[in-house]
Amino acid sequence: MDPTRDVRRIRSKTDGFHTWTEAEIAQFENRWPIGSKPRLALALLLYTGQRPGDVRQMGWYQIHDGVMDLRQSKTGTHLTIPIHAQLARVLELIPRQQQTFLMTGQGKPFTAGGFNNWFRDQRREAGLPEKISAHGLRKASARRLTEAGCTAHQIKAVGGWSTLKEVERYTRAANQASLARSAIASIKVRNAVQDREEV
Repeated sequence: MDPTRDVRRIRSKTDGFHTWTEAEIAQFENRWPIGSKPRLALALLLYTGQRPGDVRQMGWYQIHDGVMDLRQSKTGTHLTIPIHAQLARVLELIPRQQQTFLMTGQGKPFTAGGFNNWFRDQRREAGLPEKISAHGLRKASARRLTEAGCTAHQIKAVGGWSTLKEVERYTRAANQASLARSAIASIKVRNAVQDREEV
């Protein structure tokens, strides 16, 4: 008889995938310049805020008038996302006849496992630690939107999360110091306006 049969497993609470920092993004970009496939992958992940499984299937067929039209494979959620200027810069170099933006060395679209393994190798080549994954760029996208002052509903509209609770989980890594500075600065501006009105 197994003596551990009735022992409950201790659940460890984690924040899930590591959220890429700005320093980690810069390190990856320094290793992989615009025009390289790894830089294209990073730009698609970071500037659309989508899961790696959807990013590997993206192509010109989804873009019309500067807007990407996609349906998330995991949830079936339909999204329209404007193309960020930085992403547009990277996409300019991709031939229009290419089936998907990201292709294997054999000229075929990536499989899910193939893309994750390939991206892991590019991350290692950039000298970044093992805790970093492609999915962490989805969280970095949410963090950047938070730090830019976007509302939870705006962030939800970009990432396609089904609930605001999910958005909160993804934006937990937003730069607290930056947000606190912004909050205090807004109070200072408001107080300055009130002081002028009272004079």
